[in-house]
Amino acid sequence: MKFTSRYATSLALLTDMYQLTMAQAYWAKGMAEQEAVFHLYFRKNPFNGGYTICAGLTDAIDYLKGFSFSSEDIAYLRSLKGSKQQPLFQEGFLAYLKDLIFTCDVDAIPEGTVVFPNEPLLRIQGPILQCQLFETPLLNILNFQTLVATKAARLTDAAQNDQIIEFGMRRAQGPDGSLSAARAAFIGGIGSSSNMLAGRYFNIPVKGTHAHSWVMSFPEEQDAFTAYADVFPHDSVFLVDTYNTLQGIKKAIQVAKALREKGTELVGIRLDSGDLAYLSKEGRRLLDEAGLPNVSIVASNDLDEYLIQSLKLQGARIDTWGIGTKLVTAYDQPALGGVYKLAALRAANGAWEYKLKLSEQLVKISTPGILQVRRYFSSDGFVADMIYSHEQPLPPFATMIDPADVTRRRTLPINHSFEELLVPIFIAGKQVYDEPELEAIQNRTKQQVMQLHESIRRFLNPHLYPVGLEEQLFNKKMEIILNIRHQEKEG
Repeated sequence: MKFTSRYATSLALLTDMYQLTMAQAYWAKGMAEQEAVFHLYFRKNPFNGGYTICAGLTDAIDYLKGFSFSSEDIAYLRSLKGSKQQPLFQEGFLAYLKDLIFTCDVDAIPEGTVVFPNEPLLRIQGPILQCQLFETPLLNILNFQTLVATKAARLTDAAQNDQIIEFGMRRAQGPDGSLSAARAAFIGGIGSSSNMLAGRYFNIPVKGTHAHSWVMSFPEEQDAFTAYADVFPHDSVFLVDTYNTLQGIKKAIQVAKALREKGTELVGIRLDSGDLAYLSKEGRRLLDEAGLPNVSIVASNDLDEYLIQSLKLQGARIDTWGIGTKLVTAYDQPALGGVYKLAALRAANGAWEYKLKLSEQLVKISTPGILQVRRYFSSDGFVADMIYSHEQPLPPFATMIDPADVTRRRTLPINHSFEELLVPIFIAGKQVYDEPELEAIQNRTKQQVMQLHESIRRFLNPHLYPVGLEEQLFNKKMEIILNIRHQEKEG
């Protein structure tokens, strides 16, 4: 099992140990095939923002589609010992794993969709042993890419119509971190990447300039620019801040004029340090005065959405933004905090038993049932999202309740324009979903973000988008909570 050919090895052991010990316990107790429903969701928008962009579904599909335990996986599990040096895993269980075939139903929200806390990004239904094994890898895949796609969407919003290049590979968390980040960044709206392997795997446009070492390897800065232009006469962007930025710009202008005499044009200059607002304005003035209005100015240097927004307010003359560390590491929030919770279990009589994880913290109480998310919208954009159990028919006018504040209620007619966000991906282990091209996913992100009111998109103190539980589901959740509390009291 491999992600878009990135790995040549089985990924069945890409999981936590406790998933496999629980799996053996399910098998030993005759529960392995009991039907269950799990939901994957997150509890809080990242970056103190007003929305999130879901990403990673394609890699999750790839993982599930190829799921199987190899002979090497089984041999490794057989080698593990318990505290008394006994085999940790029984031979009967290992034989079960060797023959295990993915047979679950999976519904998920398509990549590039705007989502909000407590909405299931993915619902998986099938044998509890299988569902349990998928918890860690699905969280690993979806958590990180969703986080980076959201950061990218915010950066894209801040940059408005400017170009953005992702070049954070050297600061990313390992090789796969850099590849997943490049893919997710493109979903979020970033136009290109410096990561060549990401370009190959995902068909993302690749762009780059040169490093300071190129300039430093020549006796004179202008010699470095001239030599680079000789090799790339149609694709040169000069890094001008190795020694003195304004002097570097003037030297770049001299080389640009020499290029023009040969019938080609300098593409741009890059600023990587200093006062970017001042230097970009001075650089633009010098370029324009030299008759080079089409030479673009690229800026980098630990940029994020807040700094881009600030520079724009200062009138910075920057056309392209190079974003590295703050994007690929999701610098100001390194984890999304997604969770994966059991929500229903099929009883012996065939009925569903709703399950709920209770907590002293309100935000950590899970929602029971087999959930769907309905998004209501108007010609002005998205109106509200309602989480409901698709087992129960909705009344003509459905009331949704905010579980964090039961006084916040909203009634929505079911004939109002709406979209069901969770769509079938696998049925009985067979893929039924046509995966869109990456560019189509990026376009979906752009369209989705534009459907949000600007108050929800703002970076500081965003407005709270309405999300709630359908009234019948809310009441069922309260009933289960009260029953558990009563049992605790009686116990």
